[in-house]
Formats: sequence, C-alpha cells, structure tokens
Amino acid sequence: MSQFPNLDEEDKLKSQGYELIAGIDEVGRGALAGPVVASAVILPHPANLPWFGLVRDSKKLNSRKRESLFDLINKEAIAVGIGIVLPQVIDSINILKATKLAMMQAVEKLPKQPNFLLIDRITLSQCPIPQRGITRGDASCLSIACASIIAKVTRDRMMEEFDQTYPGYGFAQHKGYGTGRHISCLRKLGPSPIHRLYFAPVRNIIASQSSGHLPSGQPVPTTSLFNLTRGNTDESTH
Repeated sequence: MSQFPNLDEEDKLKSQGYELIAGIDEVGRGALAGPVVASAVILPHPANLPWFGLVRDSKKLNSRKRESLFDLINKEAIAVGIGIVLPQVIDSINILKATKLAMMQAVEKLPKQPNFLLIDRITLSQCPIPQRGITRGDASCLSIACASIIAKVTRDRMMEEFDQTYPGYGFAQHKGYGTGRHISCLRKLGPSPIHRLYFAPVRNIIASQSSGHLPSGQPVPTTSLFNLTRGNTDESTH
C-alpha cells in the first residue's frame, strides 16, 4: 500500500461501475468545545491533477498547505458537501451519533448524489447508498483525505470566529481541543456556550465549581457559520 493517499479504492469502484464516489471524513470529534464538522468530496475521475500528490491527512499538513489545498479541492472537485453539528446537539445525542449526523448532512448537501461512499473508520447504517468504512482512510484514500482537509479548514475558521465571540479561551489557537491552556482557561472562566458540557473534563470542572451554576454567556451564533464553508457557491459543480 502506498504511504500517501491515492486513488486505489476509487479505481476499484470505478471498475465495478460506480461513477460518483464520495470520500467522507470528520473533524472535531475529540474536542471539548465547538462543533463536529464532516465533509464529503467527489473527485474527478479519471484525473491527474498535479496537486493530488500534495494531499495528505489534514493532521499532517500545516495550516498554509491546508488552506491552499482547500481552495484547489473546492475548485476542482465534482462536488463538495459539508455537515455541521453544534455542541448542544452533541450533548443531547452523544458524539458518535453527532459524527454520523454530520456525515449524513455532508452527503445530503452534495449537489450530485454519489453512487458509493468511502468513509474514514465508520459506516452509516441509516444511509442507503453503498459504502465502505476504511481504517485510517484519511491516510490512504485520496477522496477521504480531501474531505478531511475541507472539514478541518472549515472547522478551524469557525473556531477562530468563536474566539472573537468568546474571548479568553484561546479557541483560535487550540481549536477547542483539551490542551493545558484550554483546561486552565476553562477552570478560570467556566464553560462557554460552545463547550460540550457532558464531555468528562468539562463536566468535572462544572462539578467542582462551588457556585453550582454556569456563566450564562451568549447564544451560539449560527447565521455566519455556513458562509465559511465554501468560496463562490456558483462553483459547487464542475
């Protein structure tokens, strides 16, 4: 197996007659704050675009490379869909169900319906489209890796916006993950409206607060979130 994401899985499915193959991945599953974001990407095939060789799992790329590939994927992909599930929903249904919900949203928002889904790690039993879960798919499958980049850049931009709305937590730096600085700020300030209250580190801090109540904060803004997901929406299909 190649050490870099490739089109082997997509090529096999193409040979079986599947035309539109979507790679799906999520970002933010392990964070203590912010949404879980999923993306579905259908790449052109056959294609030999020069930037394909630059694609990696989003965690292995720096922010500059992710931003550059984000623009290229949006420009060249046949279709891109994004799903966003906010922390209140994560708290109400659990993170696994929220992850699957975000993935379903991403598929539903594709401007073209795929014939097959390649998904990082999990499967979507509620989705009737043929599919396959691939362990470490973001490291081996090109369309899944592209989806990981779209989801990561989208979520990072949202967390940077939340950093302006809820200053003091450092969301722009740690993106809601449980770093030492984040935990320290959480202990000092209490949870913000975008914290996942049922995640153990947050729940434990709430339990230890002598006041017994949470800062009221502000409602989570949603109007601008989806504006961060793509550039020119007229370029959603090619």
